[in-house]
Amino acid sequence: MPTPPPDLDDVRASYDRVADNYVAMGMGDLAAEAWLRAALAAFAEEVRGLGPVLDVGCGPGTTTAHLTTLGLDVRGLDLSPRMIEHARRRHPGLDFSVGSATDLALADASLGGVLGWWSLFNLPRDVLPEVLAGFARALVPGGRLLLGTHVGDGEVARTEAYGGVPVRWTTHLWQPEQLAALLSAAGLQLVAELRIPAEGQVRAGVVLCAVRPV
Repeated sequence: MPTPPPDLDDVRASYDRVADNYVAMGMGDLAAEAWLRAALAAFAEEVRGLGPVLDVGCGPGTTTAHLTTLGLDVRGLDLSPRMIEHARRRHPGLDFSVGSATDLALADASLGGVLGWWSLFNLPRDVLPEVLAGFARALVPGGRLLLGTHVGDGEVARTEAYGGVPVRWTTHLWQPEQLAALLSAAGLQLVAELRIPAEGQVRAGVVLCAVRPV
């Protein structure tokens, strides 16, 4: 895997600063997100029994914990130590660790599933393809990658977030067709796509599920 880009140091520090507000504001709560829960349920049904699942960019562990209720053996990983502190406090029985998507050193065919749930959009455009290729190699044949992210064109530089906390990160926007092409180039086959329209100040999103061919 590539060496973590220098700007991810800023991303890590920024998420450390926003972590407390992120949790207090209930960000990532799935209670009102029926379609997202449906996508996670379908993912769980397809990977259950294939091997462990890695939730990359797990934040405070909300989705990691949700997947465990669906019968999966899930481990959460996040770039931000403060986010992992919250995850361990809120879900003490689960496995969480600090780490970067760009430096995972995953063994080939070691995972039944990988989740990138609105957690990879800070990766530079030239880095994401290598990260996806690493995920693909780590999946067993028939294993799934579930990817959720913002839809759009170009980059959005953020200077504050989650209640006005100062941050320094860039959100890299993708069109679904571009992401599908990246997944194909990584050796994965797209099996499902859920497009989520923009609503109010919430940016449009997309969920893509891809399989490592048997």
